[in-house]
Amino acid sequence: MTSPLPNADHARSFDAVATEYAANRPSYPPELFELIEARVAHPLAGTEVLDVGAGTGIASQLLNQHGARVTAVEPSEPMATQLNVAHPGLPLVRADGNALPFTSGHFDLVTYAQSWHWTEPERSVPEALRVLRPGGTLALWWNVPDHDVEWIRGQWDRIAAATPEHTRFATSDNAASIIAGLGLGLAPVEDELRWTRSVPLDTHLDHLATHSALAVLPPEQSAPIIDTEREAVQAEFPEGIVEERYVVRLVLVRAPGDGAAAA
Repeated sequence: MTSPLPNADHARSFDAVATEYAANRPSYPPELFELIEARVAHPLAGTEVLDVGAGTGIASQLLNQHGARVTAVEPSEPMATQLNVAHPGLPLVRADGNALPFTSGHFDLVTYAQSWHWTEPERSVPEALRVLRPGGTLALWWNVPDHDVEWIRGQWDRIAAATPEHTRFATSDNAASIIAGLGLGLAPVEDELRWTRSVPLDTHLDHLATHSALAVLPPEQSAPIIDTEREAVQAEFPEGIVEERYVVRLVLVRAPGDGAAAA
């Protein structure tokens, strides 16, 4: 199976918005890490974790707070700089998931938080399996705006219409099928959970601007899109506090070897 390959321009778009990304991107709910622990059947505490595409360190730090021994991997220098500023004690390696500079069989858990769709699955999945211990787990997850909510669905319909050149890559809605189709005998397991955060309108808009569909655009093209969303969201939340609702989509893959399937 040939899967979509990342668009380099979109992948590099985060370099220009690294500071805004660190300040405005949503975190992940505690229930996510409880779910991962339940699925892998052991606590995160003491687990050797490789967090690939760590960005500004949002997931890396949360994993660390759960007692995991985390090594972050991030290819972007501006994003890595933000990670180092926010989490100076966190081990960080400049690399990407297509070619991991680590010995085989070292990690219990390889994670991709909001980042696996920027890899080439035919390379990144075998690399994850290589660095995992037998029976270890590859975990991919995404915060996805909850399109069951009318105003959120309308927002992303408008953004999609305004950015038709934004290519749709492998992401949360087809990750499991792509992995299952690689011919590696893997059986991905999918889960999801819902959560909400409430933020000021400006935070919501600054967060929108960090998405690659907008970050890749020059300011004269992105600014009118953000202005349209300011007007629409202000009408929905006249007091200026936006209730952002998310679905966290989680895909787990057990590496061959000892251990029960992640299910």
